Amino acid sequence: MPGTIEEQTVEQLGGPSSVLARQRRDHAEMDRLMERYRALAEGEERERVLKEVVQLVFSHAFAEETVLWPAVRRSVTHGEELTSRVEEEHQQINDLVAGIERLSPGAPEREETVERVFALIRQDIRDEEDLVLPRLQEALDAAQLRRIGTAWESVRRTAPTHPHPIVPRRPPGNALLGVPLSLYDRIRDGLGPVLPSAVMKRLLTGLTGLLVSAAVAAIVRKRR
Repeated sequence: MPGTIEEQTVEQLGGPSSVLARQRRDHAEMDRLMERYRALAEGEERERVLKEVVQLVFSHAFAEETVLWPAVRRSVTHGEELTSRVEEEHQQINDLVAGIERLSPGAPEREETVERVFALIRQDIRDEEDLVLPRLQEALDAAQLRRIGTAWESVRRTAPTHPHPIVPRRPPGNALLGVPLSLYDRIRDGLGPVLPSAVMKRLLTGLTGLLVSAAVAAIVRKRR
């Protein structure tokens, strides 16, 4: 089995469009943002960096769960076991970040939770780069890795950017619910500072309720 993807060249990973290279680039950016957050004093800039961490982590994880982990389960021996471990880490991060978003900046328990999230993100990166992705690299050729990378990037660019407890970790449920929830998140990210919070909450809650209902109905129809 190839070694960790952390130490390989881009060419060894299948080229810059390979899903392995894309994953590693995102992981490096997560690490950079977490270090930037730690280096800043409390204030608006620090909160902006934390928001960037959250947006990147959740869009990245959603693309993994929608595109990458199904490929691992299809192609890799013990792929089910490997992806289940990572999915558990994602769920822990989801739950903790949902708690962070309910706390005020500067609250001691909020900072402790941020550090727990950062530790989990780093553990997740190591599990993926050292255990899961090398096995996928062994199972697939470079052309296949590039095709998965293209699909992964398309999903990542339109994925939800915040935690949502109702989203399943696997297709088809996550893909169907991801559409309305991504819309919710991106409106919130773009208009949050402009609209009064109460108005935005009513607007987005009503919109998301309608879209989630449609997505759930689609899941039910698919199972029949």
